[in-house]
Amino acid sequence: MDVLFVNPDSSAKAYQGLAAVYSAIEPPTWALLLAESCRAKGFGAGILDCDAERLTLDASVRRVEDLAPRLVVFVVYGQNPNSGTTSMIGALALARALKTSHGEARVAFVGSHTSALPMEVLAQDCVDIVLLNEGVYALHNLLRSNLRDDLQHIKGIGYKKSGPAGFPIPVLNAAQGVVPQERMDVDLPGYAWDLLPFRDKPLDLYRAHFWHAEFSHDKRTPFAAIYTSLGCQFACDFCMINIVNRVDNEDGVSAANSRGMRFWSPEWVAREMRKLADMGVRTLRISDEMFFLNRKYYVPILQQAIDQEFGFNMWTYSRIDTVRRDALDLFKRAGVNWLALGVEAGNQLVRQEVSKGSFKEVNIREVCKTINEADINIISNYIFGFPDDTLETMQETLDLALELNSEMANMYPCQALPGSPMYQTAKKNGWALPDSYEGYAFLSYESQPLATKYLSAAEVLRFRDQAWQKYFTHAPYLDLVERRFGADERKNVEAMTQIRLKRKILGD
Repeated sequence: MDVLFVNPDSSAKAYQGLAAVYSAIEPPTWALLLAESCRAKGFGAGILDCDAERLTLDASVRRVEDLAPRLVVFVVYGQNPNSGTTSMIGALALARALKTSHGEARVAFVGSHTSALPMEVLAQDCVDIVLLNEGVYALHNLLRSNLRDDLQHIKGIGYKKSGPAGFPIPVLNAAQGVVPQERMDVDLPGYAWDLLPFRDKPLDLYRAHFWHAEFSHDKRTPFAAIYTSLGCQFACDFCMINIVNRVDNEDGVSAANSRGMRFWSPEWVAREMRKLADMGVRTLRISDEMFFLNRKYYVPILQQAIDQEFGFNMWTYSRIDTVRRDALDLFKRAGVNWLALGVEAGNQLVRQEVSKGSFKEVNIREVCKTINEADINIISNYIFGFPDDTLETMQETLDLALELNSEMANMYPCQALPGSPMYQTAKKNGWALPDSYEGYAFLSYESQPLATKYLSAAEVLRFRDQAWQKYFTHAPYLDLVERRFGADERKNVEAMTQIRLKRKILGD
């Protein structure tokens, strides 16, 4: 085996009591893409998904040693914006254990956190190599090398060269470009679904988000997630998604400097969807940041889903100001039963400040009404604790959430995530940042959101947790769940609210 892609398990610390049953377990999207890309170039590849298999450190180390790959690549990336950073919890624990047991193993890291802070990651004793941005071409060239004394010639990586007295010196080579639009189908030719572990049938170790399965545990597996495009054309302060497009090694680079979108062809997407349908998948996430944006791409993809009768229950993202009434019927007929909307804040001035004014002035209530009239459920995303937030503006956000009463609501404390413009602002201004990777996890014990100009981090987190509890125990919301999905599903939601998160900064 030339390369083994490792998806580390950070779930216990990132999700606390929600990890056992309620949190989703998503297929490792970038491990799948990179593995298939390497196989297409003739390299032998494997995937070790410690998250899906819930492997202990010892068991994970034994598996790596048994497979004996030339290169172990930790894919420190996830579908949620903070996942690349929180995945460092499990990645470093396993990399250290692997180096302790098998010191000759060559270990590389790739992913969003690595792209944001490559020198910090490379400084870890257990990391030999970092791959910048998505790492596709750097990885191909790395596997053509001997992985040791010819690293200085490979663009798009960082490595440690030997300094005085053999002391390792971290260096970054010249940048390597990302896969261009015209090469997407060729150099990222698909997903290596066959490399994933399973119990009885493909993808049965993966489970959909609880709400995606209509709050029914029985509908959560098998589950898959795919991209039809990469990146985003916007530059919101709080988002670091585009950092994996980074082609500039200078300090101070953020996701805002790397925005842009690339698309696979509709034929490529249809082929991957057909594979999943044939494997029995019915619950599918389209992970694109901006799927509901470009008609040129989403119309043929959705029409193919209708024509080929894939039968998926899908969800995807949309900005509030890109929802098109005339497209919603197509979405519904194709099987898109959920749209995730970035409401972010109830106060328009707060929202425009963090989105660099890119949000058009829209009537959020009318947009939600239009989506519901198309029989599509809504996941509203809210963030508490933007720099200009006060208790009053956060209450506006909660009041709006209760008024909209969407079928699902995600409520996040604001974090200055590595790779985001807000992170650069925080560093420049000396704002307090988490002192551990766990601190960047929204639901972790050590979660440490940003303080605002007016509120402490503890006040923000306390408000967020109380807002979440208020929403999911709100009688109108529970009535909606029962009306839309059933009495048992309402009981499932009520059971979920009995799990209380502990928070270090709140004195738990």
